[in-house]
Amino acid sequence: MSETEILYNGSCPICSAEIAHYKAMARKADAPLRFTDLHQTDVSDWGLTEDQATRRIHARQGESIISGFPAFLILWRDLPRMRWLARVLSLPLLRPVAEFGYNWIAAPLLYWLHKRREARQG
Repeated sequence: MSETEILYNGSCPICSAEIAHYKAMARKADAPLRFTDLHQTDVSDWGLTEDQATRRIHARQGESIISGFPAFLILWRDLPRMRWLARVLSLPLLRPVAEFGYNWIAAPLLYWLHKRREARQG
């Protein structure tokens, strides 16, 4: 099985907590996952700007870059305890709802919070 690399925003406390949970599960299951904080890598290697990388989660499999909710599906499929969630949220009636929730609620909210934290620190 080839390795999947997950690019995430390590300066987001919510994202970091969720990724820490996935990292622990991946270690325990010896899952082929690698987690990369976008602030500790050159995101242009992903074909992204820092702003694009910050707006949502990304996964890389070989030369393919998958962004947003589909990246979560890839991540969850590689984690034995999360495969059920990937299967359920891939169902034709649920996937559009989950994608809408991520693309229009969760990701924009997390990005807004990130920009707000940056403004306070700057």
